[in-house]
Amino acid sequence: MSDGRPALRRDFPNRAALVDYVRRTFPGAAAVDAHIAPTLGGRRIAETTLAHIDPAAYAATRNHLNGAVTRLSPYLRHGVVSLTEVRNAALHRAPQAAAKLINELGWRDYYRRVYSVIGNAVWRDLEAYKTGWQVHDYAATLPADIVAGATGLACIDAFSRELHTTGYLHNHARMWLAAYIVHFRRVRWQAGARWFLTHLLDGDPASNNLSWQWVASTFSHKPYIFNRENLETFTGGVYCAVCPQRGRCDFEGEYALLEQRLFPHRQAAVATTEPAPLRSSVSQPVRGPMALSRPIVWLHGDNLSPHSPALLAAANAPALWVWDDALLARARISLKRVLFLYECLLELPVTIRRGEVAAEILRFAAEHKADGVITNVTPAPGFAAIRRRLEQTLPVVALAEAEAFVTPPVGLDLRRFSRYWRKVAADALQMKA
Repeated sequence: MSDGRPALRRDFPNRAALVDYVRRTFPGAAAVDAHIAPTLGGRRIAETTLAHIDPAAYAATRNHLNGAVTRLSPYLRHGVVSLTEVRNAALHRAPQAAAKLINELGWRDYYRRVYSVIGNAVWRDLEAYKTGWQVHDYAATLPADIVAGATGLACIDAFSRELHTTGYLHNHARMWLAAYIVHFRRVRWQAGARWFLTHLLDGDPASNNLSWQWVASTFSHKPYIFNRENLETFTGGVYCAVCPQRGRCDFEGEYALLEQRLFPHRQAAVATTEPAPLRSSVSQPVRGPMALSRPIVWLHGDNLSPHSPALLAAANAPALWVWDDALLARARISLKRVLFLYECLLELPVTIRRGEVAAEILRFAAEHKADGVITNVTPAPGFAAIRRRLEQTLPVVALAEAEAFVTPPVGLDLRRFSRYWRKVAADALQMKA
């Protein structure tokens, strides 16, 4: 920025002081939603969480709301730990039982690869709805009773409250909530996806939006729905037992009856042709830095690890993080998400500023008489736009992880996860050829 505002604070005596500072410094985020999540940000807590994963228990119980899930998703989303680290830890701990956990990690890698190809199209329907309904049949905005947790359905209202207060939802709860919004209330998936990104500590357009599209059927063969029996099985019946609508709720009945009620025109509308291929990018990320004698490091929200490639490649270089004020306002990011990121930043050797990102990076580079910028690879379209701005003045080197989760063949069809997984499973599972 040109006004020379000072860097943001890094030293706090306790979390309460940090929370107070973040609340005062980011009043727009507090106005969106001021809840403080119990989940702490940073590499130290991520490593502790990683040390306690149980791949065998995960495989057996992951679909249950009280199952042995890893709770690593916020740290994975922001690159505090990598997919490769989690995969290697799982194989080390339980080599015979790690396959399911690694398969789920594969979904995150898969979605990021799709995102790298389609960019901002992640917000558009990638395929037609396979529900028998047209786009104009779906509402464009999220009903207020869902946001307020006031639908009268105990499960849906509990999921809404948990999302707002904790920034977390079990994956099964996300699927149920998404299915309720899109299919039972007939709301466009984009409205629900934006709501999730406001609150989820692990929210990113790749996994979030493409998962919503999978539920909606705009990136899958059919719509995902659930019934009360499914809900009771994986929740232990805790919501149905207290629900005032038990026995007459929207989810009663066998799947065939629910599908007939929700999708009366579906059979005539389902396409019989395979979707067109979606080919992976042919570009290969840089894995080693070009010759820069006085670089600065630019850290962004996709790689906040002290072991990030950029920090390791330029260990003595000054590093910068910039809060993108325009993005915070446009995306309506809640306070709990800002706090989580801030806690991650406090464990990194980085100057924290805010404003217009490219301008702040160039000002920081000028202050340090830098001859270039080193950063980390990300598929985010916003990153590419900032990089183009920077490269009008300075060279930019974007580094990839030293050890990739998988290395799929160039031109792999990414239209379905099954196609991706068939090609990379042996690599992901570290199976010897």
